[in-house]
This record gives sequence, structure tokens and C-alpha cells, in this order.
Amino acid sequence: MPEFKALLDGYSRFRTGAYQEQRRRYDALADKGQAPGVLVISCSDSRVDPTRIFDTEPGQMFVVRNVANLVPPCDRDNAQHSTSAAIEYAVTQLKVHHVVVLGHARCGGIKASLEGTFDDAAVGEGGFIDRWMSLIAPARDTIRAAALISPDIDACAALELAAIRLSLANLRTFPFVAEAEAAGTLKLHGALFDIAEGVLKVLSAETGKFEPITVEWTDTAS
Repeated sequence: MPEFKALLDGYSRFRTGAYQEQRRRYDALADKGQAPGVLVISCSDSRVDPTRIFDTEPGQMFVVRNVANLVPPCDRDNAQHSTSAAIEYAVTQLKVHHVVVLGHARCGGIKASLEGTFDDAAVGEGGFIDRWMSLIAPARDTIRAAALISPDIDACAALELAAIRLSLANLRTFPFVAEAEAAGTLKLHGALFDIAEGVLKVLSAETGKFEPITVEWTDTAS
């Protein structure tokens, strides 16, 4: 079981490499605290690291990760809500200017939802996942029905996009999010990263579709 040792080896490389290269930035962050302009809500999937996808430096992004990058609706039921707490902190305390819901292709949580992997499972056997993924149950059921009529539909890809749209709608149920957006101090964005292709698609306010971001390649060989 060498995985933890690999983490410690990675820390050694970080401490002698990247940390030294960005020492002034780390010192400034330690003294002044963080002031990121962006909150990214991403999936816990080990293949999807938003700091790598967006090539950011320490202190640029406030990141919360959960299964399938979901945002629950605002609920004041006195229960514990980790994702909601992170959103509240980012918007009301850090005063971020942007919130990005970052989904990804081939999402295991989305696939499990479609296939009913954890349906009605007891706690300890998947009950937590079942309750969490129930957030997208209406969209899942709609897409399941559509796939029965048209089997050529990529149901998983459709639900990945639907989940991002739902999370954006749920963000607006938080009063402090809705107020900041109405005031023009906060903008919400939906995006999807394709792991296999390396393509990032962003939800367009004009077309209502997820449009790929064009990248200008530079010939480094010449």
C-alpha cells in the first residue's frame, strides 16, 4: 500500500520545487490571507483537478469538491451542509466575483445515478450517495424516459449537462447569491471538461448551449 508514501514523496518535490519558486506568493498569502475572485464547485473525481485545468496559482480560486459537482437548494433545516457553507463563505466573506460549476465527462456519480447503483441502499452500503444523488432524480428520470424512446441518446452526457444547469438554478435559491447576482457583483458560470479530449465547454448565455473554448496553439518546435 504505497499510496501514502507517494503523497509524502510528492510533498518533498513540492517543498523543494514549486514552493521555493513561489515563496513570495506563499509568504504574502500567509500574511494577508486569501482573496480569491472565483469559487469553483467541482467533482471529487481524482481525474479532474480544477487548479490544473485552469492552470491557477495558489490563492486564485476557492474550491469545493463533492460527488458529481452538485449544488443543493438552499435549505435551513439546521442540518450540516458542507457545500452550502462553502458557497456562503465564498460569496458573503470572500466576496468572490464568479462562481463556476465545473462538471466533467464520464462522471462516475452521474453514471451511478442513471444505472440506479445506489438506489435504496442502506447507510454503510451507499445510503449517503443515494440521498446526495437524489438531487438530480427528476432530471435523471426525464433522461431515462427519453433514452427509452431514442436509444441513440447519450444519456450520461445529457445528465452531466443537466446536472450543471440544475446546480446553477439551485445556486440562485440562496438569497445572498441572488442578491449579489442582481447587483452585478457576482456572475454564475457552467462548464464541462472532457477528460479524454481535454476540451472545456462553457454554458453560453446567448445560445443556452455548452460551447467549446477555442484554444490558439503555438508552435513551440520552431
